[in-house]
Amino acid sequence: MPAKRLYYADAALTHFTATVTDIREHSRIGGTSLWQVALDRTAFYPTSGGQPHDTGELTAMAPSGARLEASVVDVDEDEHGEVWHLTSKPLLAGTQIEGRVDWARRLDHMQQHSGQHLLSALFHQELGALTISFHLGDTVSTIDLNTESLEPKQLAHVEQLANAIVEEGRPVIQRIVTSADAETLFQSGALRKLPVRSGDIRLIVIPETDAPGRDGEGGAKPDLDVNACGGTHVSSTSQIGAVLIRGTERIRQAVRVSFLCGNRAISAARADDALLTGLGREFSVGRADLLAAASRLKTDAKASAKELQALREELANYHAARLLVEDPPHHDLRIVRRVFSDRDADYIKLLASRVTSAAPHTIALLASTQQSPATVVMGSSKELGRNAGELLRAALAQSGGRGGGSPTLAQGLVSRDQLDRMLNGLEALLRSGPVPAV
Repeated sequence: MPAKRLYYADAALTHFTATVTDIREHSRIGGTSLWQVALDRTAFYPTSGGQPHDTGELTAMAPSGARLEASVVDVDEDEHGEVWHLTSKPLLAGTQIEGRVDWARRLDHMQQHSGQHLLSALFHQELGALTISFHLGDTVSTIDLNTESLEPKQLAHVEQLANAIVEEGRPVIQRIVTSADAETLFQSGALRKLPVRSGDIRLIVIPETDAPGRDGEGGAKPDLDVNACGGTHVSSTSQIGAVLIRGTERIRQAVRVSFLCGNRAISAARADDALLTGLGREFSVGRADLLAAASRLKTDAKASAKELQALREELANYHAARLLVEDPPHHDLRIVRRVFSDRDADYIKLLASRVTSAAPHTIALLASTQQSPATVVMGSSKELGRNAGELLRAALAQSGGRGGGSPTLAQGLVSRDQLDRMLNGLEALLRSGPVPAV
């Protein structure tokens, strides 16, 4: 018989006693085994429904009287409903154990999961957006909504409502109903999704306030949220803590909303505070002036980049003129070959273009070894009729490199130890006589 799940009756339970009912080897790596242990009752939640598993410890007393502590690093449920606790230490069937659930991790999952129920209910109530899926991550949780877009003011509105309900401290109620009752609730619209299962169904309910209903006749409002769910939840919305929506992104035909609740939201606020403080210190401005300071920095960076590019082009013109003087033509062909360790790929490409456009019958073979592999650029004057792209591609291929380009300008990569060999071969080919256009 599968383990009795104690967290259904008390999600805040962290210590319990149980008996080992079964054990099996999960895996063996390098002579070390991992074991899966089944119990007759457990407070450990297995990964399910978008909520990750609990962690903690199982402690048993050995016949010698020694305490055996086995850390629980994963919890799974099999197709028969059995809960398996993954640990590195085997515990024999019949062993009496004490279990301890990591409360900080459990509370975090409860806050995020209950916060998701609350947010999903409000997105539907206020914006008509239904939740397609939910993921509780290690650092941030997400809700996928079947809507085209969400405006910042809409997100702020839902976030404000969620935090107001947290402050109210509404109960988060667990109800067990039959599948027939669940079907009735589904048909009435109170239950938005009917689980595919038979037997009793567990519902998590966040009620509306006791104020008169919207029909104006004094009737009770319908519950804010009714959801079939097997996860662990807080007992009051006040335990969710602060609800913080972090942002959205477009995912296929949906919008993904990232959010944090409770202690995660507090940690994020602290991190944001430290970031803003550090940025203010770097910019020497107050927080209120950070946006303006960042805008000025962006404007200055654009101006500096434009000025730098103009200077690079001017430098390339002078550099090209010097190289043409240093390397005169030979038999109506000038080959300018250089390897630079202090120039980047963009600059040698610019330089090659300037060299071949400034003088006829000129080929530039330039390389940069600033990074590995080295960058090689070949430029060719138009009147030579030589296809730089094809010639460089062929030369690089023979040296294990790759590249290509246009007939007048090509670029590629080659390992540093093959660079000289590749340049020597290509230069020898070019000097051997006319090379037909490809």
